[in-house]
Amino acid sequence: MDRDQSLLQFHGKSMSVRKRLLFVCVENSNRSQIAEAFARIHGGDKVEAYSAGSRASGAVNAKAIEIMKEVGYDLSQHRSKSLSEFPDVEFDFVATMGCGDECPFVRAKQREEWDIPDPKDLPPDEFRAIRDLIKNKVKEVLKRV
Repeated sequence: MDRDQSLLQFHGKSMSVRKRLLFVCVENSNRSQIAEAFARIHGGDKVEAYSAGSRASGAVNAKAIEIMKEVGYDLSQHRSKSLSEFPDVEFDFVATMGCGDECPFVRAKQREEWDIPDPKDLPPDEFRAIRDLIKNKVKEVLKRV
């Protein structure tokens, strides 16, 4: 199922028992995209993973695409999405990353603010460190939801 079909299924209130996870940052071009990818990789068919931005940039950062290729994930198939594209439903888990007051309220059974800097202007080694931090945080969440 492609990503747009997945959103349609989401809007159609799928009868799935999978946990719905949402990762939010400002632009939805780096951190939240990486988190969504790791939730898909490590959560498999037990989760429905989504990402969004409070002010979506409209594109996934090319550096994020390259850095995720290193771990075997094709982030080029993702697109930058606004929170306004999602229906008003309760998620099982929401993580916000660095958007502070710009992150609108999203209903969630569990919510966390992840204090993770935006890696978009960082050199590759520091970008990888952010990617790995996000991976570890996602894996921790998957154990709890």
